[in-house]
Amino acid sequence: MDETSAGGLVLDRRGPEACGALIGRLDRRGRLLWSLPKGHVEPGETEPQTAVREVQEETGILGEVVGKLGIIDFWFVADGRRVHKTVHHFLLLASDPRGGLELSDEDVEVSEVAWVPVAELAAKLAHSDERRLLAKVPELLADTA
Repeated sequence: MDETSAGGLVLDRRGPEACGALIGRLDRRGRLLWSLPKGHVEPGETEPQTAVREVQEETGILGEVVGKLGIIDFWFVADGRRVHKTVHHFLLLASDPRGGLELSDEDVEVSEVAWVPVAELAAKLAHSDERRLLAKVPELLADTA
């Protein structure tokens, strides 16, 4: 069975240093693991549209896609079935028209949400495949300057 998801890293560049919004979820052992927001692509949605929606649902921040960070794919077993999951990750810039960039962890799947300085993102992310995606951030940001 194949599943497709999308999400990404939303950045706030208003302060002296850019920060990215990460979500924290509790694992089975009760440890808080930090990751990039993501979720299933709904029928009729493009992957970038899903990324915008999922980032907003899981962090409370509306973002605008500025480029693709990459794709992560992996296998897992759920309900006795092997699942091949593909996750499309994008870089987004916070674009809240109200001017407020207050994080929200109201999504039931999310335990915590935090703004993390870009220089500290790799150390905070729990998964190496997501850390590798960060290498593309400077290049994509250079294209938006």
